[in-house]
Amino acid sequence: MIRKTLHRSASLVLTVLLASPLVAAAAEGKNHDLTARASEIDKRTKPHPEIGFVFEKDGKPQDVQHASVDTRVPSSGKLVIWLMGHNKELFDHLDGYGMHSIQIHYAREWFGKLYSGPPPEDDLFLSNIRLEAATGENASKAVDIPKPDSIMERAYQFVKWLDRENPEGNWKQFITRDGKGLLWDKVILSGISHGSTTAARMAKAVKVDRVVMFSGPRDQYEVWQKLPSATPTNRYFGFSHVLDDGWTGDHYRRSWQLMDLQSCGPIVNVEKTSPPYGDTRRLITDADVGGNHDHAHNSSIPGGAAVKGPDGKFIHEAVWRYLFTHPVEEVGRAVPPDADCRIDQRKKGAGSRK
Repeated sequence: MIRKTLHRSASLVLTVLLASPLVAAAAEGKNHDLTARASEIDKRTKPHPEIGFVFEKDGKPQDVQHASVDTRVPSSGKLVIWLMGHNKELFDHLDGYGMHSIQIHYAREWFGKLYSGPPPEDDLFLSNIRLEAATGENASKAVDIPKPDSIMERAYQFVKWLDRENPEGNWKQFITRDGKGLLWDKVILSGISHGSTTAARMAKAVKVDRVVMFSGPRDQYEVWQKLPSATPTNRYFGFSHVLDDGWTGDHYRRSWQLMDLQSCGPIVNVEKTSPPYGDTRRLITDADVGGNHDHAHNSSIPGGAAVKGPDGKFIHEAVWRYLFTHPVEEVGRAVPPDADCRIDQRKKGAGSRK
C-alpha cells in the first residue's frame, strides 16, 4: 500500500513537471540552423561590383547569411554577429554557450582592390571604409556603401526575418521595443582577420556587449585603434597564435596596445596558464601548427585549422568559452605598455594582410 502510494505520488509529480511550460519547452527544444540571402530579405540591398561586394560570383550566391540557436540550452540573452565566412564549428560552440549567432554578408572584398601596397598617407583611410561598411554612414570617399548594405542594417533585417520565420528561437529579444533596430548592448561582435579588425573598428563607434577578436585587429599603418571608444576597453578580448605573421610583425600586439588592453592585464600564453588566465584580455598560443604561418592564422578559432590534442579534442575549448563568456567586470592587473612593440609600422614598411 505504501509502495503504491509512493508510486502514485511520483507519477503525479512527474506529470506536473512535464506540464510545466519551462520543462515542456526544454523537452521540445532543438538546434535551429537557418539561412537566407540578404538580397531576398531586403529588396533595398544592391551589389557593389567595383569593390567585389556582390550577390553572385561564378554562378554561386555570395550573400547567403547563416543563423543558429539551440533552444535546448538556457539562453544567455546574447547575440553574436560573426564577421567572416560561416563557421559551423564556431556556431556549434556558441549554441552550447546559450547564445544566438548570425553571420552577415558585409563588404570585405574591397581590401586590396583600392590600392596596391601600403594605404595612402592617411592614418584613417581603412578605418573610414570599415566604418562605412559597418554603419552605412558616409564616412569614406573611397567607397559608397549605403545603409541597407551595412553590417548594422543587414543584421537588423536578418534578425527581423528570423523573428518571423523562427519565433521559437526568440529572436525578438534582440529587437528594440519600437521595432526600429537591434539592442546593441546585447550584441557580441566577433570575427577573424579582416572580420576581427572590422568588429573592433565598429565597436569604437557602437557600444556593444563585447568584442571577440581572433587573429587581429590589423590595420598596422593606422591609428583608429586609439580613438575614443563607445565600447569600454574591458569588453575587448583578443586571441592569436604567435606564428601568425600578424603577430610576428607586431600588427596585433600594436593594435592591442593602442586600444589600451594592457590596462586589463598582461599578454598571457594559454598553454602555460589555466583559466581564467589572470582575467586578461590579451591571449596568445604557441601550440604546434607544424611551423605553418597560414595554419597559425586560422588556428585561433574552432574549425579545421584548430589544434587538437592526443584525444582528438580541440585544446582551446576553455579559451573560446572564456573569450565569449568571461564576466567583463573581472579585469586583470594593469601592466605597462610593451616597450619593444613597433607602433610606427610605416617606417618599417611592414606588409599587410586583410
